[in-house]
Formats: sequence, C-alpha cells, structure tokens
Amino acid sequence: MPRKGKIVIYSIWVVIIVVLAILYFLSPETFSPKSITEFVKTFNSEMLWIYILLSLIRGFFLIPSTPFVLAGALLFPGRLLLILVISMIGIMLSATCIYYFSDFLGFSKRLDHRFSSKVNAWRSRFSSSKSVLFIAGWSLLPVVPTDFICYAGGILKAPFKYIFTGVFIGELILCSIYIYFGSNVLQLL
Repeated sequence: MPRKGKIVIYSIWVVIIVVLAILYFLSPETFSPKSITEFVKTFNSEMLWIYILLSLIRGFFLIPSTPFVLAGALLFPGRLLLILVISMIGIMLSATCIYYFSDFLGFSKRLDHRFSSKVNAWRSRFSSSKSVLFIAGWSLLPVVPTDFICYAGGILKAPFKYIFTGVFIGELILCSIYIYFGSNVLQLL
C-alpha cells in the first residue's frame, strides 16, 4: 500500500480510537455491560445479530471484550454457550487481525534498528512452544490487554500458531469465568 494510503488509514483509526477513549473517560458508564445490554435491547428483534456484529468489530477499535462478554451473558442468559462461542470468535478474529496487521506501519524495522539485542531475545522466547503458556497466562489476566501480546507477537514475527493457541486457551478460560460466574453476579445487581 502506498505511504499516503497508510497514513490516511492510520489517521482515521487513531481518530476513532481517540474519540472512543475520550467518550470512555467522559462517560465510562456508557461502556458498562448494563449500558451495552440496554443499547442492544433497543434492537429487540435483531438483538442477537447486533450482538454478533458488535462482538466481531469491537477488536478493530481496541475496545476490551470484557463488557461485551458480560453484556452477552446478561442479554442471553439461556444461551451462555452461544455467547461463549460468539465471544471467542470475536476475540480470535481481533487477535488474528492485530497479529497480521501489527507491522502495517513498519514498526518492526524501527524496533530491530533501535533495540536489536532485546528484540532478538524476545523473538527467540516467542519462537519456543513454551511461549504458549506465557501467552495463555497473559491472556488470562483481565488487567492486561490481550491485544498487546498479539501486537508484540506480530511485530516480532512469532509463530502465529503459538500466539493463536495461547490467546485461545487464556481467553477461553477467562470468558468462561465471565460468562458462567459473572452473569450470576450481574443478575443480582
């Protein structure tokens, strides 16, 4: 893609993320599971399709999946397995896109140039099959963004199968906890 095209796409993406971040800081309740649930409920007959669409596109804007997973459990309490499948498809789509587009702007060349010894050390760590455990552990922690590990893996050219497997294992456990235990807690509130 020509340099100007990259700049335009990157600028639009950054503007959208900045606007969403400002909205989040000005009105964090808008992004709460209850608010997302209420928004989706306004489309009563299309509710499941809207939820699927939102779950699939939220990763492109680096919006955390947690509120969507919890909102799905609130919206569809009788279809928790379906919510788990939809959530995992959305998360894995996001992880895959971030991995493959992470070097879209050429950051790996800059990192290689500035921090070549550290980059090579991390590249070798990510190239081991043991990295799946590290990535799964990272994905399991709700306070650290999974998108970051996918981004780093993409820049470092880590084997996709290790990134994908680690994210899948960690997020499957975390989403299962959110859906099956979180939905009960949220129902009480």
